[in-house]
Amino acid sequence: MRLKLITLTALFITVISIAQETTKPEDTSLSGQFDKIYRTSTTYQTYKVISKDKFLQLKQNVLDSLKNSKELVNVKNGLLNTERENTKKTLETLNDTKNKLATAIQKEGSISLLGAQVSKTTYNLILWTIILVLLLSLAYFIFKYTRNNILTKKAKSDLIEVESEYEKHRKKSIEREQKLRRELQDEINKQRNS
Repeated sequence: MRLKLITLTALFITVISIAQETTKPEDTSLSGQFDKIYRTSTTYQTYKVISKDKFLQLKQNVLDSLKNSKELVNVKNGLLNTERENTKKTLETLNDTKNKLATAIQKEGSISLLGAQVSKTTYNLILWTIILVLLLSLAYFIFKYTRNNILTKKAKSDLIEVESEYEKHRKKSIEREQKLRRELQDEINKQRNS
């Protein structure tokens, strides 16, 4: 009985250990399939003998893998071309935006003066030069007007003074002439009476 118990225990332990062994998942890649065929094939001298079914299955798997790879390459090429087009459009948009930005900056930094784009600094310089010239011209004309006005007033006062002197002189001349005529008339009268 002891022997039965030991045998039963050994058998039980063996079954448990076999049950606990994990089987490796089968490698389904092409390389794994080639390895499996190599392992399961029989050897004849230095050659491996492969069954037709396994060979045809491997051939079908290789062709399917190639077909899938080609489809994947075509899909990736399509995506790559799409991305290239998107990149090209993005670059065109970027260049257009850069040009618009440069134009906007130029317009912001310049002012149209007589149909020509002039920078704001140059515009301010021209504007203040014109204002300064106009102010200097105004000051010059005010000075000339004031000076001429003073000269005109002086000339008028001199004219009035000269006219006054002339009038006095004329009256004196008339009086002298009248006096001389009276004297002459008196003399003529004396001469006649005598």
